[in-house]
Amino acid sequence: MGRDMVQGLWAEARPDLDTSAMEVIGPLKRIQRLLEEAVEPLYVDAPLTSAELDICIRLRHDESPTIARQLADQMRHSRAAISKTLNRLEARGFVRREPSPNDKRAALIRLTPEGEAVTDRLFPRQLAREFELLEGLGDDRDRVVEALNLLADVLSRER
Repeated sequence: MGRDMVQGLWAEARPDLDTSAMEVIGPLKRIQRLLEEAVEPLYVDAPLTSAELDICIRLRHDESPTIARQLADQMRHSRAAISKTLNRLEARGFVRREPSPNDKRAALIRLTPEGEAVTDRLFPRQLAREFELLEGLGDDRDRVVEALNLLADVLSRER
């Protein structure tokens, strides 16, 4: 069922609803699904999942260790999701947690040398795939980037 059809059905069933947001949100959801499908094969036999790599990438160039709460806030994920992912990464030796000298309730998180190595191996593969996916934008690339940044700015003001 296409976007226009869904909007039309809602317009018939509930003419009082403004469905115009679907014109932006619908393509965003579709893009997210398409992107996930396109990069998923990279992780079939990989030592990390896409979500785990995202955390490792974030930790890769940290000058100082980070606590899970900061990581969750910066990545806009729930603390529970970050904690669960960090537990899996720690169990496989890709991150290390150390007691925080400033806060007994928090642990400092660092990428281990093994975590750096796997990140350095997987991230270039993901970048290459993403580059392939976006090649078709051609001369429209800057316009798309500008529009996406505008949307991100608008959405971040709503938080």
